[in-house]
Parts: sequence; C-alpha cells; structure tokens
Amino acid sequence: MPWRWIPPITAPGATQMAIDRWLLDQLEAGGPPCLRLYRWSTPTLSLGRHQQRLEPHWPALVEQGRITLVRRPSGGRAVLHAADLTYALVCRPAGTQRQRAYRDSCQWLQHAFAEAGQPLQWGGGPGAGHFAEAHGRSSCFATATGADLIHANGAKRIGSAQLWRGGLLLQHGSLLLDPPVALWRDVFGAPPPSLDPLPWGDDALEVQLRRSAERWLCGGPLVEQPLSPAEWRQIEAYSPLASMALATDASPMPRG
Repeated sequence: MPWRWIPPITAPGATQMAIDRWLLDQLEAGGPPCLRLYRWSTPTLSLGRHQQRLEPHWPALVEQGRITLVRRPSGGRAVLHAADLTYALVCRPAGTQRQRAYRDSCQWLQHAFAEAGQPLQWGGGPGAGHFAEAHGRSSCFATATGADLIHANGAKRIGSAQLWRGGLLLQHGSLLLDPPVALWRDVFGAPPPSLDPLPWGDDALEVQLRRSAERWLCGGPLVEQPLSPAEWRQIEAYSPLASMALATDASPMPRG
C-alpha cells in the first residue's frame, strides 16, 4: 500500500500529538502507512510516555510562558522542541525487533544527511552514560542510545522513540537544527549539542527528506494528502489526551 504524505503542519504540541495518535488508530483500522514532518508553534517540552518525573523548575518556566508541556505517546525522555523539525511515521514493519525497526526506519535520514556531507552513525557507544550523568538524565539529547543518530564528534542530531501496538509502529524523531542555547540551559541546565549548520533552508530540507524517504523508507512515491475537514474533526477529540496537568510526578497518558 502506498504511503501517505501529510504536508508539514505548524501547530501547538497537543494538536501535533493528537494527529499522531489518530494516525496510529487509522493504521490499525486498515489505513495506509504515513509519514509527516512538522514544527511546533511555541517552544514545547514533550515528555516520553513513561517519563514520570518533572524537573522542579519546569512548572515555573510554563507559568512564565517560556515553554508548554505535552506528553508524547512514544517513549524516551524529554525533548525541547524549539527550532527543530519533528518527523512521525506509522507503519507495519516486517518484524517487531525494535533495534532492527529503528535501523530500517531511519535509513532515509542517514542517506539524506550523507548527501549533505554530514554523515550520521548510530549512538550508544562507550561514554554515553557519563555524558548523561553530566548533563542530566531528564533530556533525550543528554545521551545517545542505539536508537539515535549522531555525528562523528558524538554530537546527537536526531533522537527517535517508538510506540508499538501489536505489530504496528508509531515512531517519533526530533531533528535538531538551531537549538536556542539560553532556553536549553534554562530547561536542562546544560547547553545543547554543538551542531554544524545544514546546507539547506527549511523548505529545501523538507524536500530533501521527502525525496530520501521515497527512496529509502516508502519504496516509492509518497501520496500527498492533506488532512480533510472531516479528519480534523476526528482529531479534535484526541487533543485532550495530549494535554497534561502539572504535578511533581507526571503520570502516563491513557491510550488514544
């Protein structure tokens, strides 16, 4: 079945997570696999599905209007979405071995960055744990696991996380572009990874990623299909699931 491509959307975090939950339900109901890229309309801290602890200063940053909070349906640690590009894909992988699924579903990203002269390799090597201890374990980008893509100098460019529902996969990933240093320090108490600029502007980056996905992920052209008014009405019902009350401990969200 051809993959669906939803053109990039800029929206609040609750809306973005509602779309992704809805897409997984559509796949379960017999819909097509789907890939989309998107941006966040305000700086947003997304928490992984099972991430329980909120850093004590995060509620103050929310009250100051500097960030909003949302919970992802996928796993992993907190990701600051500010000057980044997020991808989401839903599909039926050939197998359910998670590391193999990461490898298969990230080839398109590796090929795209290799063409830009910035090759990416898998994280999870020696020393990752020490880096995490130094930079705080609440941040996804504080360490690089075998699910993440890093540059040769160890700087993490892309962090990915999964949600499995039987043999169905929802995978999220954040591509760091130009992370805001001051806000990153205020959120995580440490600077973001030091990354070289990419040779593309926003539009060219999206074109490059789509072209790479068609060759290395989707096995053919993506079928462009924006969300219809009827689909938006269905998605609206999912938005409350992506919202979260602020508390010292954040509990997992119910399944959408």
